[in-house]
Amino acid sequence: MKLKTPVVDYRKFRFNRLNEPEFSHIKLLLYWPVFGLLFQLLERVYDAPFYYPMHCALDDIIPFCEWFIIPYMFWFIYMVGIHIYTFFYHIDAFKRLMWFIIITYTAALVAYILFPNCQELRPVAFERDNPLIRFVRGFYQFDTNTNVCPSMHVMGAVSVHCTAMYIERFRTKGWKLFYSISTILICVSTVFLKQHSVLDVFAAIPFCLIAYYLCFHHKHNAKDKECFS
Repeated sequence: MKLKTPVVDYRKFRFNRLNEPEFSHIKLLLYWPVFGLLFQLLERVYDAPFYYPMHCALDDIIPFCEWFIIPYMFWFIYMVGIHIYTFFYHIDAFKRLMWFIIITYTAALVAYILFPNCQELRPVAFERDNPLIRFVRGFYQFDTNTNVCPSMHVMGAVSVHCTAMYIERFRTKGWKLFYSISTILICVSTVFLKQHSVLDVFAAIPFCLIAYYLCFHHKHNAKDKECFS
């Protein structure tokens, strides 16, 4: 289907119109820089007296597999893509997506402060050497191993899936399969890359359920506001 023009003409946007109904949803994007600053302060500045290592027996059974860096990094495209699409073509879904993010990510920050945690699952040495391994090694150096439970990677992936399933266009069999497989692979990738414990994944579930109930429950039959022909 051919996309029409965006449902909002952002060319008419001016900062003095930010509180008008047509553009007020833009304010929700302010959460991202605020969250980014708070998370970096938590990661780089705040030094908890003790970080509780997340670990369970299942973590020892799951092997490290560098191939999962692909769905793990796809998460970034997954997240940006749904933001761009809803921002231009489905404002109602955009608002629900942002509130899902605001609820889950803020709750995660509070959890990290009240319950400082880390993971010590990363391999000390790699048995193989290939481009994916080298990428993972570099990613480990960039990304810290603290503030992992609940997993924001999981909560972000679930937010995309819930948003897509709210939009009529993506409720076809093909799109449902795509979003379901993508979300599952992203969640699974966190444990196969040893970025998270299985506990981190399970801990994200109640946060997602609460956000889903508040943002999407009983809303799937609402009038779709997409712009298609």
